[in-house]
Amino acid sequence: MLRVLENEFYYLDNFQRVLDWIGERYADLLDEGEHAFLSAFPRLPQNARALFVRMVMRKGNLFRASKLAYAEIGCPVEAARHLAGAGWVEADPELTLDELFELLLKPEIAQVFQLHLRHKNARKAEQLEALRAEFGDSRRFSQWHRECTDVALRILVKPLCERLRLIFFGNLHQDWTEFVLSDLGLYRFEQVEFSQDSRGFRQRCDVDHYLQLHACKERFANGEPPDEVVRDLPRQAFGNDWLESRREKLLFQIGQHYERLKDWSQAYAVYQECRFPGARGRAIRVLEKHERFDEAYVLLQQAQAAPENEAERQHLSRIGPRLARKLGHARLAPRRKQEVARIDLRLPLPAGDWWVEGVVRDHLAHEEAPVFYVENALANSLFGLLCWRAVFAAIPGAFFHPFHRGPADLHSADFHQRRAAEFAACLAGLEDGSYRDTIRRNYADKSGLSSPFVYWDALTPELLELALACIPAAHLRRWCERILADVKENRSGFPDLIQFWPREARYTMIEVKGPGDRLQDNQLRWIDYCAAHGMPVAVCYLQWEQAA
Repeated sequence: MLRVLENEFYYLDNFQRVLDWIGERYADLLDEGEHAFLSAFPRLPQNARALFVRMVMRKGNLFRASKLAYAEIGCPVEAARHLAGAGWVEADPELTLDELFELLLKPEIAQVFQLHLRHKNARKAEQLEALRAEFGDSRRFSQWHRECTDVALRILVKPLCERLRLIFFGNLHQDWTEFVLSDLGLYRFEQVEFSQDSRGFRQRCDVDHYLQLHACKERFANGEPPDEVVRDLPRQAFGNDWLESRREKLLFQIGQHYERLKDWSQAYAVYQECRFPGARGRAIRVLEKHERFDEAYVLLQQAQAAPENEAERQHLSRIGPRLARKLGHARLAPRRKQEVARIDLRLPLPAGDWWVEGVVRDHLAHEEAPVFYVENALANSLFGLLCWRAVFAAIPGAFFHPFHRGPADLHSADFHQRRAAEFAACLAGLEDGSYRDTIRRNYADKSGLSSPFVYWDALTPELLELALACIPAAHLRRWCERILADVKENRSGFPDLIQFWPREARYTMIEVKGPGDRLQDNQLRWIDYCAAHGMPVAVCYLQWEQAA
């Protein structure tokens, strides 16, 4: 339910909450300027602190006082005086022409430069270009716009506040709105116990490395030549595991970029030093594309001896025979595929709005055997509800602020290993029959809380009870074990539909493929796994009847 925020200074209280949290848990990581800020901020008048937080929460560093009118703050110019005295805000700052254009509206531009603009109706960007050569100097806002009574303000410590936000959240994609959305009840989070070990950053260099890595990532995303980004990317592995995984991911993305450019040498050079999942498989493929078949085959054999996951094993099974053929090696025996039931449907093309899975669902369903569109929602939700206690176990490095939707190390290779005892305790319920009560209890008690696994909107009480009645505990264990084997890869790829026969306490999963559609790799892996372990699964191929 959406709540009304009665405290008009809610954002100020939340900002102070962050400062207190950082001061309590990260004092040893802060530099002199950050310590001084944490000490000085609470001593300023409330209206000055509120104005400062409003400016921090907005984009950019430049503001007009008239645009900072908030009833609870009062006069923004008066409030800004205290911030200027602290050295955090500058009133009437010197502005370049580009900065001035950020603050002025088009009618104001025409007023300020009326003697210089030939085309007053031109677009703002065109006006800026026309004036740039003549006005290359910087001037105070009051000197640019002498008739204006408004005051320009520049916040000077935005980078410091960004570092504090980074230290609190452990990333730069979450921001101050997390507090507001939580206060309003739009997002709700599991309450996890925090210890002094619950920190995203363990030493100051972790913060510096994150910012360095983030800058490289932004440059790459903005189209800067990858050679320049790679040159500035730290080459040595970080001592922080989750930071290192971010570095490896960026390397992998740069390798993919080189691959799209058909720059095989550069792509291989990047992949060769990258440990991100999939990099070794891409390195083999790049060597093959570059016609360096012998090197590709040597790397292939190394990978076949110890595949990093099922996705790599699947990739190697395709590239291996091709490489062997090119090198004249003996043909490898193909891996025997599991037999999977097939459903062929030919139906009239429906009128109005429709979607393929919905058409098949409605066609197959009947009173004694309902069908639900679930895709990844059902299996993940059952896993998340059964293993809630293990997923949200407060182990060091998993949670370090109150707004986690899931553990920070969710996609780490040792995610299961670090919680082996907790997951074993949860899965033990599948043996003694208590798992149904655990799932029902968490479905009720944790309803609506953010989770990386539970699809609250998709998991209705009816669907949940049918699943608990018709899916054997042994099958649910197999699902959980495969998800835990590789969370990132195995959370997706489940069949689209599930059909229940409540009277017989059985079910069938059904993957739907419309005309011209084909099974994706992750779907093939799940279907093969289910078939290999005796779980009922079928693939439905739909064709449309030809109109007479």
